[in-house]
Amino acid sequence: MEKIWFALYNLLVIPFLYVGLRIGGIFNKKMRTGIIGRKRVFENLILNAINLDKSKELIWFHSSSLGEFEQAKPIIESLKQNVKINVLVTFFSPSGYENSKKYPHADLVAYIPFDTSFNAKKFIKIVKPSLAVMMRYDIWPNYIKVLTDAGIPIYLVDATMKNDSPRKYPVSKMFHKMLFKKFTRILTVSEEDAKGFKEFDCTDKQLKAVGDTRFDRVYHRSLKASEKNLLRPDILKNKKVIVAGSTWEADEEILFPVMIKLAARHPELLFIITPHEPTLLHLEKIENELARKIPSIRFSFLNNYKNERVIIVDSIGILLTLYTYAHITFVGGSFKSNIHNVLEAAVYGIPVIYGPKIENSQEATSLVKEGGGIIVRNKIELYRKLKWLITDENSRKKIGEMSAEYVRKNLGATEKILSEILSII
Repeated sequence: MEKIWFALYNLLVIPFLYVGLRIGGIFNKKMRTGIIGRKRVFENLILNAINLDKSKELIWFHSSSLGEFEQAKPIIESLKQNVKINVLVTFFSPSGYENSKKYPHADLVAYIPFDTSFNAKKFIKIVKPSLAVMMRYDIWPNYIKVLTDAGIPIYLVDATMKNDSPRKYPVSKMFHKMLFKKFTRILTVSEEDAKGFKEFDCTDKQLKAVGDTRFDRVYHRSLKASEKNLLRPDILKNKKVIVAGSTWEADEEILFPVMIKLAARHPELLFIITPHEPTLLHLEKIENELARKIPSIRFSFLNNYKNERVIIVDSIGILLTLYTYAHITFVGGSFKSNIHNVLEAAVYGIPVIYGPKIENSQEATSLVKEGGGIIVRNKIELYRKLKWLITDENSRKKIGEMSAEYVRKNLGATEKILSEILSII
């Protein structure tokens, strides 16, 4: 039956995906970048692998994109501290690859070649991993089969299985039952996720709930971020700071009228807006919407700061550090389609407010249950919640402590995963 499944996958699914990527590459710059980047992937791997210390075992970490790779980083860095190994990191998405080419703890960084049987065999023959670690959900069947046939252990880490996962659809479920059996270990984020994998006939020997490395990653990054000084003390003096992180236009339509109304009543407020995509067009749109109602300044012009009420962040990669200055946070994406990372704010022990579209985030849902997250559904609710937190210091601190406690009690997944990996290498 396995042969039939793989024959169907290679005859029907792979050609469809390949053609889809090629057509998509004509219109989509991101897809086109990924196609171009894969042209010399094997040649580059062979050339770069020459300099590896062949006396060390190689562990391969694969992530779909940059977000999943953030979950892999604490594992990689802990491994490097404990054992002498080579680490290969691969990505499917250009965003992951382009932003991680110079990651200092990886010995090799590459795109994963497209999932054909030929590519998988050639790739494994070149890199010769002792262990393959797949992050979260990005598993490619031909690679899994080749690894299994070669007797190479495969771990699925930070694994989740939602109740409404497409993998549970009848035909897909039959295929994935066959596929998941090939994994040596499936280390899940929660006991609930482990139960989800049991629906695919995964065994108790395969499954273990260990937690989510995102908590460890955010916590350690927050310690370093707190040491940075992005804002001058005079800018922050006597201010209450509200940071809105990774906002989209749908979020800003709700947020900006509330900001303007609050700023008129509370002169101590300073707003920091970090658009998810700080393009020139988006920055100008924000400035135009706020013009004449509330003075603003771009982050890159802060040397000319003259008590503007809004700082518009026109660079990327500094949001986690900006949260250190916040008394209250609003996390974007929650009025668009998918909320962004709530842990980056919660780790600092501050109330985290967001819109209703949080189905993609277990953390956002859990943070509300723990008391550190607050859902608002419209402008009126957002105004009332912000007004309450601005004026009620005790409530603000109490909710913030609940946020911090939620992060603290979920630390430790990295150590558990490290123990599982060290047991077989």
